Amino acid sequence: MIGFRPAGADGTTGNRGVGSVALLAAHCDDIAIGAGGSLLTVCSARPGLRVDALVLSGGGTEREDEEHAALAAFCPGADLRLTVLKLPDGRLPAHWDEAKAAVEELRARADPDLLFAPHPGDAHQDHRGLARLVPTAFRDHQVLGYEIVKWDGDLGRPQVYQPLTPEVAEAKVTLLQQHYPSQRRRPWYDREAFLGLARIRGIECHARYAEAFHVNKLTLDLAGG
Repeated sequence: MIGFRPAGADGTTGNRGVGSVALLAAHCDDIAIGAGGSLLTVCSARPGLRVDALVLSGGGTEREDEEHAALAAFCPGADLRLTVLKLPDGRLPAHWDEAKAAVEELRARADPDLLFAPHPGDAHQDHRGLARLVPTAFRDHQVLGYEIVKWDGDLGRPQVYQPLTPEVAEAKVTLLQQHYPSQRRRPWYDREAFLGLARIRGIECHARYAEAFHVNKLTLDLAGG
């Protein structure tokens, strides 16, 4: 598990223990929507950070091209290693063995300090299925389950927050609009939705903007090694 140092006077924790990050998603753009601001924050603070990313669907399409360009922008200065597979969208339960093998392959090549992935309470079957696979391969890792605003109305009560500066929040929205033109037709894919959720999560952690995450387990290092 990642060791967080004790909270400072403003109640925040640091990223001193983060030397590598892994990203998991069912679809291209999930990672950027759920954790784009956090990626901009940690990668800007730690040049050369290793980032291993796996997306299960979209391979061989325009969406893969979008994802490569987007994650390069969301992970500035990082050692980014991205794999986009070709599992059919919306059919993860029928391709369970392939998805599990892909997650296990990522684990074989990466031992991240922090893992961003979907959370088990997500209403989308692909997101939820991938979330359930995560602990079968990453059994001793700190996992932050990101949230994605959508028609299903499945936003819950997350437990972990990453405050975002206004500049980072604006940059996230700009990059989402710039790098995923294939998604602009969706009625929820707009500036108001992304900044609105970030503002609500910011209110919940006494910040202007924030991203929020679900956790199952969190190990602390209060000795501050």
